[in-house]
Amino acid sequence: MILTCPDCETQYFAEDSTIGDSGRTVKCAACGHSWFVGPKGAVQGAATAAGAHEAYRLKVRERRRRKSRAAALTAWSATAAAFVVILSGLVLFRAEVVDRWPESATTYAALGMDVNRFGLEFLDTEAERFFDGTTPILEVRGAVANRSGATQSAPRVRVNLLDDNGAQVAQAFAQVSPSSIPDNATATFAARIQNPPFESFELELSFVPADTALAATGNATE
Repeated sequence: MILTCPDCETQYFAEDSTIGDSGRTVKCAACGHSWFVGPKGAVQGAATAAGAHEAYRLKVRERRRRKSRAAALTAWSATAAAFVVILSGLVLFRAEVVDRWPESATTYAALGMDVNRFGLEFLDTEAERFFDGTTPILEVRGAVANRSGATQSAPRVRVNLLDDNGAQVAQAFAQVSPSSIPDNATATFAARIQNPPFESFELELSFVPADTALAATGNATE
């Protein structure tokens, strides 16, 4: 008869006489597992082995299923943790992100998060209208403070004139002086707009890099 170990499925050939009329317990030489082989010869032994084999296969499948599920949970947990870390970094260090990737400022703004990549803030500003001869002038003056904790190169100040619907009707750029601002120091700016549109209703101030201002005005000097 052919004996099959129900634990490791190693097969052996055994004479019927070695089993005897009452059956006997045999031991697998490969894995050391012991099991009883019945006295009815190969038919009963094969049936017993088949049942044992099926039980073993079910155990193997269940063990593999548990391992697969555990591996999947571990992978998803690691991915989720990495995502949280990356997302937290993008939020906490958004100023640095925008400094290296200026286009991301639009995304942060759309999410309602303010980003101050320059480390500067506006102090008191004022706007004055007057005539230079017969030309109407709008002059916007103000100061900025460096709150970044380090010396900053001065950006340009963009002055947008908006109508009562919030639409831009005019734009100007102002140079900040001095060009290098120490920590906790202040600097000043002034922008002059000739013939400001009559429909100008309010001002919008923001900082932009010098090259952005120059590209917008098409003029390398101010």
